[in-house]
Amino acid sequence: MADLDRLYETVKAERGGLDILLANAGTGSFAPLGEITTDHYDQIFDLNVKGLVFTVQKALPLMKEGASIILTGSSTGVMGTPAFSIYSATKAAVRNLARSWALDLRGTGIRVNVLSPGPIKTELALEVVGEEGMDALGATTALGRMGDPAETGAVAAFLASSDSSFMTGGEVFVDGGLAQV
Repeated sequence: MADLDRLYETVKAERGGLDILLANAGTGSFAPLGEITTDHYDQIFDLNVKGLVFTVQKALPLMKEGASIILTGSSTGVMGTPAFSIYSATKAAVRNLARSWALDLRGTGIRVNVLSPGPIKTELALEVVGEEGMDALGATTALGRMGDPAETGAVAAFLASSDSSFMTGGEVFVDGGLAQV
């Protein structure tokens, strides 16, 4: 928490406030039901949910009218994923936080939305699933391929911009159709 306080103090001193907050927290590891430990649960929920909650909450005093909060979800938050249930549950929690926070922020002009990638070829995803697993997952999408991080970035830029000024409490999937069809 002290790191967040220092970060936001620096932002306030140098910029005066925030127009955009991208809360991109995500870690996960495989553990099927019957093998989930309290350490596994705590580690994933603490980073993906608790860390996200306090990152956003501490940023609120710096957020300007018309600001955009973008939370990183995942296509796994809306679908069953074998041995990945704890990670999936954290991303479902992120989705619900956006819905609730959109109502909490009513009247402030601050928007909050979720950006939910699917199989995007990132370093972390490759560490967790491996190249072969990612290619296999990419093949199951309606587009038949992995996504590129730039494709996710383009949607983040849209959600951060005034082009999405009438969007709040929503979720945008960048998953090649994986969780959509």
